[in-house]
Amino acid sequence: MNRDQIEGGLRNLKGRGRTAIGAVAGRARPQVEGAYEQVAGVAQSAYGRTRERAEDLYEDGYRLADEAVSRGRHLREEALEHGRHLHEEARSRGRHLRDEANRHGRELAIRADENRGTTLALVAATAFGLGWLLSRRR
Repeated sequence: MNRDQIEGGLRNLKGRGRTAIGAVAGRARPQVEGAYEQVAGVAQSAYGRTRERAEDLYEDGYRLADEAVSRGRHLREEALEHGRHLHEEARSRGRHLRDEANRHGRELAIRADENRGTTLALVAATAFGLGWLLSRRR
């Protein structure tokens, strides 16, 4: 409750009292002044309630904005951590595949070296076949 609500309520009560005194005394002026005070008190109290509600809405909006910023930071951190994890996993898998390819290449080179005659015949047959296929297309 704020100052305007309290003062408005007191002003309304004061106006009711004046209106009642004017009615008992039979005088119109205190009744009119009392009615004016009542209306002014109700208006001031309503202004106080409206102001309080606006302040509450402002604070709620401020809290929501803070929560949104906090959640955004949290999501950014999660995304960075996930990206780091994916990067590390890709590097690890890439190294593994590179090592596998090197191992297979070395094994193939050893077999080719052990079977030089067969390797030479395969290379010659492949070269002849490619040459023959390319010359037939012309």
